[in-house]
Amino acid sequence: MSELAIVIPALNEAAALPRLIRNLRALEPPPAEILLVDGGSEDETAQLAADAGLRVIVHEQRGRAAQINRGVAEANSALVCVLHADTLLPDDAVEVIRRTLADPGVALAGFTPLISGDDRVRWITSFHNWAKTWYAPLIMRPHLFASGVRLLFGDHAMFFRRADFLAAGGCDSAMEVMEDADLCIRMARFGRVRLVNRIVLTSDRRIAEWGELKANWLYLKVGVRWALGRRKGIGRHYPDIR
Repeated sequence: MSELAIVIPALNEAAALPRLIRNLRALEPPPAEILLVDGGSEDETAQLAADAGLRVIVHEQRGRAAQINRGVAEANSALVCVLHADTLLPDDAVEVIRRTLADPGVALAGFTPLISGDDRVRWITSFHNWAKTWYAPLIMRPHLFASGVRLLFGDHAMFFRRADFLAAGGCDSAMEVMEDADLCIRMARFGRVRLVNRIVLTSDRRIAEWGELKANWLYLKVGVRWALGRRKGIGRHYPDIR
């Protein structure tokens, strides 16, 4: 058993949970604990998670940032991985996380997401996702890029030491989106933020709904607004897709 907690912020994820639960059961070695933080789902999300043996925490404040903060606060493990309900880990993810964070110079890291649906891989968006972890900090925060900081997002299944997260003040719970990239900046004072060369599979549900061109435009627009400090109302540019 590892000293790793997997924290899953969730809202109305009943459709995605059965596949995720099968994935979590296949992890070897298993994590020490799995916590699903429900933001007030109106479907069977909490019940499915509880039936599968996950620890369910109902958090009154919606929003991934607040839910992540609650999950990390409730966890007992030294290491934490924040996993979205529509993202699947490799079966040796626990060992990958433990090995990566054994380097004291790494403060936060994440996997490389491959965005896919039932019958196709979104290669263009997956490549752009990989590229922007490099070019975004290079353009927007060059001093941090030079010190080894990359900008990661929720579908990277980010992981870190619980103590560092708490010392950094956690996620900004006032943020509607981009709380993950913002966390990378907060964690930079503890060490490098790096992308691990291992794949996680993440759902293409936004691309399927919006189309590839519109999806990448929205990702870019939200990212630029965040980088320029224009964060008020940013969530309306990135609606929920379930």
